[in-house]
Order: sequence, then structure tokens, then C-alpha cells
Amino acid sequence: MSDKLKQDISIGANLKRLRKAAQLSQQDVSIKLDLLGLSTSRSIVSQMERGKYSIRVSVLRALKDIYKVDSYDEFFKDL
Repeated sequence: MSDKLKQDISIGANLKRLRKAAQLSQQDVSIKLDLLGLSTSRSIVSQMERGKYSIRVSVLRALKDIYKVDSYDEFFKDL
């Protein structure tokens, strides 16, 4: 089967695009996640954007609200 599911797709570039569209710094995102009980350092936000850190579903759900996107499709756009 030649159409295998691609593993380990990085959504990092989309995370960065959405963060910038929301006019937030990585530190801002880190603080907002922390306030939601999802302790995440600025360094981890950076690693997520570079595709070097596996994002938990709970963090992805929070980022959807923080970045004020309507759909999770925004995270996977153009992949």
C-alpha cells in the first residue's frame, strides 16, 4: 500500500503562525497555559513550534482557545 499514513507530522509552523496572528509572544502563551493549569515554559512553546516537542491534547485544546481559532483544522492547514 503506497498511501501510508505519514507519521510525526509537525504542526509547529502553524502554531507559530497562529500565535503571531493572535499577537502573542511565546512567553504570553506560556503564561496563559500556566493560568489554565497546563504548566508550559516558554522554552517548551518554542520547542513545539520547531516540531521538537510532542504536544498533549489538553495543550492543543487550550491553544485553540488562546489563539481564538474556530476549528482544529487551522493547526493542520497545508500539511
